[in-house]
Amino acid sequence: MKELVEIIAKSLVDAPDQVVVTETTDEYTITLELTVAPEDMGKVIGKSGRIAKAIRTVVKAAASKSDKKVVVDIK
Repeated sequence: MKELVEIIAKSLVDAPDQVVVTETTDEYTITLELTVAPEDMGKVIGKSGRIAKAIRTVVKAAASKSDKKVVVDIK
């Protein structure tokens, strides 16, 4: 999951070297924290949060095979 979010985010931003994804695994959840450069924040979130919602949808679809819930936080 971490690699998927990283690939998507790096393709969206102007500074792909500043994209950092940290993964925290819990008993029932996997939390992915996406950090980008401040000037790229709008590109990752998108108008009315559409791109952020699309990223979360793709990750949830990819995680459907596992029994854990996946949460994507953008910071």
